[in-house]
Amino acid sequence: MSTTPVHGTWEPEPAARWEDAFLSGNGHHGALVFGDPHADRVVVTHHTLVRPNGGDEYRRPPALAAGLPALQDRLLAGDTTAAEAFTDGRPLQWVRPFHPAFQLRLDRPPADDTRPAAYRRAVDFTTGETTAARAGWTSRVFVSRADDVIVQHVTAPHLTLDLSLDPRLPGAPAALGVGHGTVRTPEGALLTLRARYPGSDLSYTGVTLVAVTGGTTRLVPPGVLVEGATEVLLLTRVRRHTGELDTVAEGRALRELLGRTPYAATYDDLLARHLTRHRTAYDRVTLDLAADPAERALPGSELLARPSGAALLERLFAAGRYHLLSASGLLPPRLTGLWTGDWNTAWSGAFTTNANLNLQTASAAAAALPEVTEAHAALVHRQLPHWRDNAREIFGARGVVAPSHTDGESGHTCHFSRAYPLHLWTAGADWLLKPLVDHDETYGGRDPRTAAALAEVALFYEDFLTRTDDEGHLVVVPSYSPENRPANASWGTLDAAMDLSAARHALLTAADHHPEHAAGWRALAGRLPPHRVNADGALAEWARPGLADTYEHRHLSHLYGVWPLDEINPYDTPDLAEAARRALELRGAENDSAHGHLHHALVAARLRDGARVAHALGQVLDGDFFHASLMSAHYPHRDVYNADAAHALPAVLIEMLVQSTPGRLVLLPALPASCPQGRLAGVRTRFGASLDLTWTPDGSARAVLRPDRTHRIELRTPSGAEPLDLVAGEDRVVHIEAR
Repeated sequence: MSTTPVHGTWEPEPAARWEDAFLSGNGHHGALVFGDPHADRVVVTHHTLVRPNGGDEYRRPPALAAGLPALQDRLLAGDTTAAEAFTDGRPLQWVRPFHPAFQLRLDRPPADDTRPAAYRRAVDFTTGETTAARAGWTSRVFVSRADDVIVQHVTAPHLTLDLSLDPRLPGAPAALGVGHGTVRTPEGALLTLRARYPGSDLSYTGVTLVAVTGGTTRLVPPGVLVEGATEVLLLTRVRRHTGELDTVAEGRALRELLGRTPYAATYDDLLARHLTRHRTAYDRVTLDLAADPAERALPGSELLARPSGAALLERLFAAGRYHLLSASGLLPPRLTGLWTGDWNTAWSGAFTTNANLNLQTASAAAAALPEVTEAHAALVHRQLPHWRDNAREIFGARGVVAPSHTDGESGHTCHFSRAYPLHLWTAGADWLLKPLVDHDETYGGRDPRTAAALAEVALFYEDFLTRTDDEGHLVVVPSYSPENRPANASWGTLDAAMDLSAARHALLTAADHHPEHAAGWRALAGRLPPHRVNADGALAEWARPGLADTYEHRHLSHLYGVWPLDEINPYDTPDLAEAARRALELRGAENDSAHGHLHHALVAARLRDGARVAHALGQVLDGDFFHASLMSAHYPHRDVYNADAAHALPAVLIEMLVQSTPGRLVLLPALPASCPQGRLAGVRTRFGASLDLTWTPDGSARAVLRPDRTHRIELRTPSGAEPLDLVAGEDRVVHIEAR
């Protein structure tokens, strides 16, 4: 491995499970690399690979608008179960499930020399390369951000390889129609695999160019046998399509990547083009917690066995940013990021938008990964026409309503049931647009697409918010707090705290972007009811009086006003912040899902509760959530491959050190005792500055701000508050004195 272990990880043996395979990706293609010298496997994935699963008659949102007034009447009259019948009677319809394409198999004959030899496999986060080496054999794999191709380079003296594309992966449909092709080329061979989904005209095709140096190449369908070579270079792409794919053209495009460069430099040339994009992004932010160098040198699996060590947090921070970047491009990360080795992905490997997607991408602005936000924006803007259909068909309204689940293709609300009435969730558009607003604040621009989408959210609320209570406040009816229910009512009810926060934020933010509508939208926001504090002193999940809280739940939807919004905070709304802190204190972990723990940590950080941040982090670090790949699981003991913890953890570590709004900077708001010293470099703030922060065990700290814009902000530190004037292009140093 060519880099320090902080910016990579390694293992002393090949992966035996696909969950432990090292990961590479470019936001389009993904690769899971086992690194076995004699029976290597590279599982190929692509963001577009979602399997048709029938039920096309239910792909549209339900046409329920005509019945909405009657439902509202019943809910307002106190019928606590009225929303359970607000459906068109369809069965629960999952979105199309994400799946792997195939595995690239590289089999070598058994070695005559059976003496033990040192083995090492590694992944370098700075380059995106996975490497493996043993006794003269080496393999290097990366997925190019420049050329959109999976590149593998294998070397060994007298290299003999049996190469093939194998669709036989766990859960693959028995009726998957598979055809292979093998063609000799000047470089060596071209392998193709076409797989047609059962009962569909959709297919996907994988193409691998095999370029061989030395030895002989023989076509042995469905693969190729290379004997006596010194190097083999493999270039792989996969396409999802209808009809026939021109594999000759695909092979020609792969051969063009080799150009006229001498073969010995080809891999390095491809890597160099990739690095101009990947390394530039990865290197922007670093975290150093002054870990023991001996611990930093350990394999990832050994670090995971030391959950209290600073070296583990350093590596998980680096791995989280690496995996998040690698999974983001055509789309943002799915529940499984960009990777799976099994066709039976939990929850369809979809984008669950009511919590998971935003938690995974929570660090994008501060951790200087605009590539992630651009991928998020691509998903949002591509699906806006479907969001309009949701608003019209379900609510009879203009504007947009986002779905809770999407496969990346359809944005229609079609996944809901009695216990999960996700079609009643109206806060989704604001929730999903919030990261785009943060991005604009961070980089000082206004994307006209975001402004236009915000206006459509405001239009929806103009049409939807028509009912009032006895005090003249608007009522959000029906209302839904993902994925919880009141203790004394059904899931679909009134005035969920998340819905109130989302409506207020959407209307006020849209007003800021559209002065011509500002007065009306601000007036509408002003008529929404305030949050309610319940008898336990906690921020109520439903502001409607009489609805009792259910505390034992994994979601924290009602604390949207704390994180990621700035509606509730210890500085401007201390009483509500205390109520939110009490709500967090009372909240249970339910089924110990990773996203619940890290969502808890993010809210606690905003409330300046370092002890609670440390506890939530500890639940994840002590719970055996991480595979040797440093990709995470949804539940403890590595149960259900899931990217939530891996991708969200960097956001937690940043939020406990640095928080910002367009007018405020908070330094060291929630530093756990387990992180007494360190340095966070390169983070971005929402007032347009980059920031480096160094802190020491005696409580002193030093921050260097490099502002892009000239203005005054409020600085908050453990010592108190003061104004801070920033001048574009001039560094500003802030000192925090020792305790």
